[in-house]
Amino acid sequence: MSPHAPPIDARPFAPVSVVVPCYRCADTIAAAVASIAAQTLPPAQVLLVDDCSGDGTLETLRSLAETYPPGWIEAVALPANGGPSRARNVGWERATQDYIAFLDADDTWAPRKLELQMQALGADPQIALIAHRVQVRERGLGPLALRKPIRTAIVGRRRLLFNNPFATPSVVLRRDLPFRFNEDFRHVEDFLLWAQIAHSGYRCAKINQVLAYLHKPAYGAGGLSGDLEAMRRAGRKVGDELQRLGLVSGRERMLTRSVGAVRRARRNLLLLLRRFRPGGLSP
Repeated sequence: MSPHAPPIDARPFAPVSVVVPCYRCADTIAAAVASIAAQTLPPAQVLLVDDCSGDGTLETLRSLAETYPPGWIEAVALPANGGPSRARNVGWERATQDYIAFLDADDTWAPRKLELQMQALGADPQIALIAHRVQVRERGLGPLALRKPIRTAIVGRRRLLFNNPFATPSVVLRRDLPFRFNEDFRHVEDFLLWAQIAHSGYRCAKINQVLAYLHKPAYGAGGLSGDLEAMRRAGRKVGDELQRLGLVSGRERMLTRSVGAVRRARRNLLLLLRRFRPGGLSP
């Protein structure tokens, strides 16, 4: 174990397996794992799933695992690239704990993330999925202070008719849930999974604190409208899939399409205004 690493094995563990899909992430994965190790209540298992990076990432993962207590980190190598859904599903299958948490290789957690989520789960064991707020944040900045009061609110299924309230690095869910990430989806695959869980009657919740940091914008700086359009199409595909599965009604789909059309028109207007105002995007 590295002398700079926290004494993980000297603290109690949360019954959580953390799954991190890894693809050509040698420059960021150490910081992601360090934020896991820095948890006030660290997880019992960390699974780093290399999605056939082919650039030395796997060797980096194995070397990183050796700097922590034996067996705490497992580096898993996939034989072919299958995307983040495939990597997360493989990690899910190898998980040994009652709960699974997800983190992306270029994001980090606040130190009390798992502590607060496990407290909420202890207070309400019927919760099957619990998330929290996240924030896009520059690397190297210290964690944000908690803003009291700390509250956990139940998120009803109707909330997921319109958008995704759960960022993937914020989610902790029960390992025994009968769902997985749909590997046919390359966009909003996380939204589809959370929606399946909520629309199937499972209890979902969200803590009103920023407990994870995204170190890249939600959309690329270039090709913003193209990214948004891809997300829109994928979101519509999610709705179609939920209706096919019998989890949402035809009336609900009509409502979400109407709301989506209004939001799309507003977004396009804002993009147009940004393009032509001084200092905005150039044509």
